[in-house]
Amino acid sequence: MIVLGIETSCDETAAAVCENGKIISSIVSQQIIHSHYGGVVPELASREHEILLNRVVHKAIKKANINLQNLNAVAVTQGPGLNGTLLTGISFAKGLGLGLNIPVIPINHLEGHIFANFIADPSLSLPFICLLVSGGHTQLWHVEAIEKYKLLGETRDDAAGEAFDKGARVLGLGYPGGPAIEKEAIGGNPNAIKFPRSLMGKNNLEFSFSGLKTSLLYFMDDFQETKVLSKKDIIASYQQAIIDVLIEKVKRAMKIANVDKCVIAGGVAANQRLRDGLRLMLGDNKIIFPDLSYCTDNGAMISYLGEKKLQLKKYESLSFSSLPNLKLS
Repeated sequence: MIVLGIETSCDETAAAVCENGKIISSIVSQQIIHSHYGGVVPELASREHEILLNRVVHKAIKKANINLQNLNAVAVTQGPGLNGTLLTGISFAKGLGLGLNIPVIPINHLEGHIFANFIADPSLSLPFICLLVSGGHTQLWHVEAIEKYKLLGETRDDAAGEAFDKGARVLGLGYPGGPAIEKEAIGGNPNAIKFPRSLMGKNNLEFSFSGLKTSLLYFMDDFQETKVLSKKDIIASYQQAIIDVLIEKVKRAMKIANVDKCVIAGGVAANQRLRDGLRLMLGDNKIIFPDLSYCTDNGAMISYLGEKKLQLKKYESLSFSSLPNLKLS
């Protein structure tokens, strides 16, 4: 089976081709226009997708060394995401599916991130705990089977990736904030400042990062760099506060669910300090990280999961539309 995956939920225009469980091409075009505004502008994102999508899809098809007539299905992100950007991808996918007379399979973006880990490790078996951590979501899932998920905990306010983005803005760094903070934290003392770690009571699996962001804002109001405390120390300490919470909650979730495998999904999964900390904390337990190219939004995870759903005949008619607030259940 050969499935084309299309991803346009936010500011990455992406397409990929999956053949029999193997990704044979993956193209991602990141919209750099948003860096001027310190965050994603929905109207601009939709316009950029309209400009880029046809080109990105054709590049993915060419790189896979196939033609459109070889496709058995098109998979496309249905949500969650920005409504306008989702509609761009869905409209394109439906047109392609109708023209080729093949199924068009709607994919939950969050589910796609979870299953990106099977691309990293095809031998991965269920069940496992998944930390889904990105700019829009911070959630802990007990994954028992395809379409059988139990939510163990999630953020009450800001997502971890959002905390990185907002923190970077306070610190005068670039967008996206996660990579900028990770880069600038190198050489800093992560224990220099004891920023708050919220909701750390026994067996609590929920998250909260708004207080951390506020604490950083107040701290920077009075900050003056000295030989004892540098800006790098602040950045490293802020990053460590986020990472400490994520690692502790993963450890708790695995113990509560009595599961010895964990996967990490979403853009924050690319953070190397998070990866190192989880490996150190979890010891002998199995932990899977997706390839760095599959941490951020991509078409590979959509095409891979689309092929799985095609095999299981888990798809509907073309009457589906975008669901910006789509949940995973």
